[in-house]
Amino acid sequence: MKLLAFETATEACSVALYLDGEVRERFEVAPRRHAELALPMAQALLDEAGIARAQLDAIAVGRGPGAFTGVRLAIALAQGIALALDRPVVPVSTLAVLAAGAPADGPARILAAIDARMGEVYAGAFGRQGAALVALDLERVLAPEAVTLPESGPAGPWQGVGTGFAAADGVLGQRLGADLVRLDPAALPRAADLARLAAVACAHGGAMAADRVEPAYLRDNVALTLAEQRALRASRGPG
Repeated sequence: MKLLAFETATEACSVALYLDGEVRERFEVAPRRHAELALPMAQALLDEAGIARAQLDAIAVGRGPGAFTGVRLAIALAQGIALALDRPVVPVSTLAVLAAGAPADGPARILAAIDARMGEVYAGAFGRQGAALVALDLERVLAPEAVTLPESGPAGPWQGVGTGFAAADGVLGQRLGADLVRLDPAALPRAADLARLAAVACAHGGAMAADRVEPAYLRDNVALTLAEQRALRASRGPG
C-alpha cells in the first residue's frame, strides 16, 4: 500500500509517504507557512522514493480538530490530489494522530489535547489495545477545567500529550496530575503517525470518496467575531 499523508492542523506542517510499511516524513514547526511548504514536502518525498503520484493507492489527511485554516488546507490538498488521481481519501482524527505519537513505553490510556485558543482545548481520550488505537470517548472542545477522564478502556494510569496541556497556564495538567504518570505538553501531531493509522484504517474499509471527506472543527461556530470572543472571555471572568 502506498499512501501520501498531510497533517497541518496545528503549528506543525508535516507530510509523510507510506510505502508498504516503511514511512518517510517531512516535519517542520512553521506557523502560517503550511500552504507554502506542504506540496513541496510531498513532491520531495515522492522524488526521493522514486514514486509517481499515479502509483499512490490513497491520500490520507488529518481532518482536525485544530486551527481552522490548517484543517481546511489539509482537506483541500488531499481532495485535490485524490480527485486528480481518482483515488480515495482516508481521513483520520488529528487527536488520534497526536495520541498515536505518545511514547509506546508509557501508559496504554492516552489523553490528547490541543490548544483551541479562546480559553478552550480540543480533547480526546484513546487506548492502545495491542497495535490498535481506539477512541474511549467523544472528542470535544471545552474549557480545560471541564475535561474529565473516561473510565473505559485499558486499566491503569494515563499519559497526556499535546499543547492543550500548556494552555491556560497548564491548568489541564495540574487538574489531572494525579492520574497522569507522563506528560508532554509540547507534543504535536505528525504525518508519520497519521500515515500508519491511515494504512490500518484503509485496510479495514476506512477510505472514502474525496468529495465525502469533511473536516472536524468541533466548534459549531469556527469564526467568532471579535465582539463574540471578548464576550466569551468576559463570561469566564479573570484569568
